Amino acid sequence: MSGNEVKVKLGVQGMTCTGCEDHVTEALKNAGAKNPIADFRRSQATFEITKEQLENAKQAVNETGYQAGEASIESEEEVVVTLSNQGGDYDLLIIGSGGAAFSAAIKAVEKGAKVAMVERGTIGGTCVNIGCVPSKTMLRAGEINHLAGNNPFAGLNTKAEPVDMATLTEKKDELVEGMRQQKYVDLIAEYGIDLVRGEASFIDGKTIKVNGQTYTANKFLISTGASPSIPDIPGLKDVDFLTSTTALELKEVPKKLAVIGSGYIAMELGQLFHNLGADVTLMQRSERLLKEYDPEISEAVDEALTGQGLQFITGSTYKKIEQDGNMKKIHIEVNGEERIIEADQLLVATGRRPNTESLNLEAAGVEVGQKGEVIVNDYLQTSNPDIYAAGDVTLGPQFVYVAAYEGGVVVENAIGSANKKADLRFVPGVTFTNPSIATVGLTELQAKDQGYDVKTSVLPLDSVPRALVNRETNGVFKLVVDNQTQKILGAHVVAENAGDVIYGATLAVQFGVTADDLKNTMAPYLTMSEGLKLAALTLDKDVSKLSCCAG
Repeated sequence: MSGNEVKVKLGVQGMTCTGCEDHVTEALKNAGAKNPIADFRRSQATFEITKEQLENAKQAVNETGYQAGEASIESEEEVVVTLSNQGGDYDLLIIGSGGAAFSAAIKAVEKGAKVAMVERGTIGGTCVNIGCVPSKTMLRAGEINHLAGNNPFAGLNTKAEPVDMATLTEKKDELVEGMRQQKYVDLIAEYGIDLVRGEASFIDGKTIKVNGQTYTANKFLISTGASPSIPDIPGLKDVDFLTSTTALELKEVPKKLAVIGSGYIAMELGQLFHNLGADVTLMQRSERLLKEYDPEISEAVDEALTGQGLQFITGSTYKKIEQDGNMKKIHIEVNGEERIIEADQLLVATGRRPNTESLNLEAAGVEVGQKGEVIVNDYLQTSNPDIYAAGDVTLGPQFVYVAAYEGGVVVENAIGSANKKADLRFVPGVTFTNPSIATVGLTELQAKDQGYDVKTSVLPLDSVPRALVNRETNGVFKLVVDNQTQKILGAHVVAENAGDVIYGATLAVQFGVTADDLKNTMAPYLTMSEGLKLAALTLDKDVSKLSCCAG
């Protein structure tokens, strides 16, 4: 690539086959593009060209009968644009040390930037310290304990002994400490990142103060994450309640656990403690479990978890909470009747709030929303164009992989020359209950609201051979398909290992795979992912009348 050429990624609509790719590639070559590659599944073309010739290239694509869309430019020669040391101590100063922060820091250093990271607490953010890692290792422990006492195979004689919660918690902490050191702390020195310990507060749009010392930067990234949100219920602040953080620090399994909330955190921790031996009741305001999901998904989850012994109370209005000796009493109203739920431990899992209170964002000209979230545009810029935000602090999808992706986008835009939008259309989500819940793309209702002519398939888990041999058939596969193009718009799974299955579905949704494409693949037999193919076949066949492996 010569010095005045840039790398271009161009959206191209209308391609449906490899022949279309050839037409677009030839048109781009004739317009002066080098190394053009068209991809009909991604609806895009990549090539190298001068900026002056870019409009001609787009026109050439349009003249072939396809539609050239938005072009993003990435030039290797222009990658670092803020390294001119515009008077700042750093090219990029990052507030926070979680997934978004480390993703951005490593990528910025690789581009030659001088980077500092400010952290007021524990290095590593939510995921490794108090979120994904500790909860999932404890969930696995609970799952093993549950299977020991409730295995589904006649002829196996297993039983669950009382749980040594203190040892489980100790081993969980050892795992967390090891992963924190290896995946976060050690990388600070490895990449030459300056670590500043303390709480950051903006003085103006170019300066922060930490422990009385000021630091300046050309660009900033706010990635301070979020914390458990505590609802305003009379008496709640007067009792000793648990959050998602402190629940994972318990040294004893509670006899009775009451949970306010029934989102993914509430369900994961509720099932965890149920599997370890607690009597668990989950309460929620809405009438339906997982109300944002398709009804078939909600029903499958409700049936599976209720069948395991978890108790759900929907349509709850919280009146007050009080301490009575060693017990907490939660006064609720359901369908006009007052009820009292008693428990020796109370877990509050009603969402999360962004960590922005101490940042003094007003001084930097950074706007926040009603919940304190940092407001960003498509390029993850705040209302101050030199300050970016990524991860949970923006109240986007609350997943570490989203935060890491956004951290990378920030660096491409803030340190590099790209004008790249954060694309969150194809974010997979997983709830690690058993059966687990995984989803990507549009629900049926969302697709209809967006104007799609939709058809769906709903495949009960007892039609999936893997589930039959596991003797665990509570669950469902659901596909949402565009009736015009046959493209998969959404996939939703309730099954063991649904989180592993959903990655294949993510590729299908993101890259325009059709239902016929899925039908014509060879899915490995006796895997849960075979359910995706069977769900596609269910669109026009009764899979119960097919032989094993038959398509």
